Amino acid sequence: MDQDIPVAERLQPITKSKAAPRGGGWAIASAIVLVGLGGAGAVWFLNRATESPIATETDPTVTSTENLLGHLPYEEAPLSELEPVSADGQIKLRRAAAERFRAMVAAAQQEGVVLMPLSGFRSKQDQDYLFFEVKEQRAQRASERALVSAPPGYSEHHTGYAIDIGDGARPETHLKETFEETPAFRWLKKNAARFSFELSFPRNNPQGVSYEPWHWRFVGDRHSLQTFYKARELRQRNQP
Repeated sequence: MDQDIPVAERLQPITKSKAAPRGGGWAIASAIVLVGLGGAGAVWFLNRATESPIATETDPTVTSTENLLGHLPYEEAPLSELEPVSADGQIKLRRAAAERFRAMVAAAQQEGVVLMPLSGFRSKQDQDYLFFEVKEQRAQRASERALVSAPPGYSEHHTGYAIDIGDGARPETHLKETFEETPAFRWLKKNAARFSFELSFPRNNPQGVSYEPWHWRFVGDRHSLQTFYKARELRQRNQP
């Protein structure tokens, strides 16, 4: 998200009067071509996914049926589970997602495509700055800002499974819709599912979030599936 934040600003640590943010998600930036889950196991999982709410780690009364301005609630990934996926070590993902992302980068590179990580894990404090301070600077209503940035506590980047990806040969398209015109995006559309990544916010997505061809998420293990699919299924089931 936040395609309107210059690259130079996104690649610098956030500076603000509040306490320093947790974690290494300094690259401030913010993906749903559904992965073909297939098979009876996937059907079983999605059926089970609607049976009970997900309680957060800190407050068992908060469930994934809640949403704010179209966004769903997510807990922060434990810092101990994060691994770097960028050369400078600042952009991180959960261990399983990091391993598959690095494999995806290597596969793309063999075909002459450079997948560049732009932003991975982001703390709630990072998101607080993005949503509230940037909103005020631009005199935007909360509903307007929510089209391009999740409120703190509601960003997929909190989970450590979401990553913003750019084309290393086309930096002018980073965090812009024009990214869909790059070799990197075309490669991702064709190959990302093989590495268990899917687009979070396609055009006309049911959450009403702006189209983000750069924002992808990992759904390659049980926990990541629970994090995203269960939240989505519960929200749909509880809509009036």
